[in-house]
Amino acid sequence: MNSTVAVARFRREAALLGPAEARERWARRRVGAAWGFLVLNCLTYQGSIVHIPTSLGKAIAQGALPVALLLALSVNRRVVVRPNVFLCLTCVLVIGAILTVLIPQHIGTVYRTFRLAEFVVVLWLLTPWWGRRDMLLIRCHRRALWAILGSVYLGVLVAPNLAAGGRLSGVLWGIPPTEVAHYAAVLLGLAVVPWLCGEMSGRYTLIVAIVAGTSLALTHTRTALVAVVAGILVAALSLVVAKARVRKFFAVFGVVVSIAIIGLSSVLVTWLARGQGTAQLTDLTGRTKVWGPLLAFPRDRFQEILGFGLSNSSFEGLPIDSNWLASYQEQGLLGVVVCATMLIFLLVAAYFQPRGVQRALALFLVTYCLVASFTEVGFTDASMYLLDLYLAASLLVPAVRGRRTT
Repeated sequence: MNSTVAVARFRREAALLGPAEARERWARRRVGAAWGFLVLNCLTYQGSIVHIPTSLGKAIAQGALPVALLLALSVNRRVVVRPNVFLCLTCVLVIGAILTVLIPQHIGTVYRTFRLAEFVVVLWLLTPWWGRRDMLLIRCHRRALWAILGSVYLGVLVAPNLAAGGRLSGVLWGIPPTEVAHYAAVLLGLAVVPWLCGEMSGRYTLIVAIVAGTSLALTHTRTALVAVVAGILVAALSLVVAKARVRKFFAVFGVVVSIAIIGLSSVLVTWLARGQGTAQLTDLTGRTKVWGPLLAFPRDRFQEILGFGLSNSSFEGLPIDSNWLASYQEQGLLGVVVCATMLIFLLVAAYFQPRGVQRALALFLVTYCLVASFTEVGFTDASMYLLDLYLAASLLVPAVRGRRTT
C-alpha cells in the first residue's frame, strides 16, 4: 500500500513539472553521477576487509572513469564546452605527457597518460555547468565527500581495531589516513565558508564541523590541518569587509586560539608530534631524504624539460610526497611551470571577482591546494587535487544562460 502511494505521488510530482524542469532535474542527476564516478576514479585502493582482491578493487576504481565519460556525453550530447584558461593548461600537461610516451617507456606511463587525457575530456564536458548560482558541482562534491567519510566511519564500526598506526583510515575501501584527512578538510571548508557568507545553515555547518573535524583530528595529519586553517582564513579575509559574521568569526577564532595556546599547548604539541622525534620533524617524516637524490639524478635536456612521464609519483620505490618535485620528475620543468601558472591564474581571477560565496570558496580551494602541494602530489595527474582546482575554476566564471547541451 505504501509503495503504491509512493509511486502515485512520484507520478503526480513528475506531471506537475514542465518539460524544461524535468530535463533540468534529469541533467542534474546525471552530472552528479558523473562527478561521483570521477571521485571514485581518484580514490586510492589499498585493500579491504571484505576481501576484495587488489586487482578487482583497482579495476573498479579505474572502470569508473569510462562510466563518467559516458554519463558526461549523455548529458552533454552536443559536446558544448566553455573556453577557459584552466583546462587549456591541463591540456598542456596532457600534451607534455603524450610527448614522453613517444619515447619507449613503461606500459604504466602509457596507461596513465591515456587516463589523464580521458579525465580531462570529462572535465571539459562538464564545463557548461560552471558558474551556476546553485553551485551544482560544489554540491555534488560535498555529497561525494560525505559518502567517502561515511564509508570510513562504517569501517570503524565494522572493524574498530584496524587502523594505520593508530590513525583513522578507510578499511571498507582502503584509503590511507592522509587522503581521509584531505577529504575531511575540504568538506569542512566547503561548509564553513558558505556559512560565513550566510549561505549555509548553522545546524548543517555544526554537523559537518563535528564529523569532519573529528575525522581530521583522528587522522593526525598535519598538512591537511594547516591547509584547511589557511584556506578558511584566506576565504574569510576576502569577506571581512562585507560580512559582520566574518568579523565575529575572527574575534572568536582569536579567543579560541589564545586559550588553546595557553591551556592546551602540551596536548597540541603531542598531537602534532605524533610520537616523532626532532629529526623526523625536521626532515618531514623522511620526505626530504627522497628529494635530494631526486634533484641530483642525471637528466638529459629532454628529460629536464618534459620529465620521465607519468608514474605513481615515486622515486626509486619511495614516494616523492611533493607536488613540485613529483611534477619535475614526471613532466619536467614544463609541469612545474604549468602547476604554478594554474595557481597564479586562479588567484588572479579570484582577485577580480566580486566579494561573495563563490569567490571565497575558490580562494579556500586554491589556498588549500597551494599549502598541501608542498607535501602532497596530484596537480599533474587525475587526482582529487586536480578536481579541487577544477571546482575553484568553475566558481570564477560568469553564468551563461540559454545554452542547451542536450
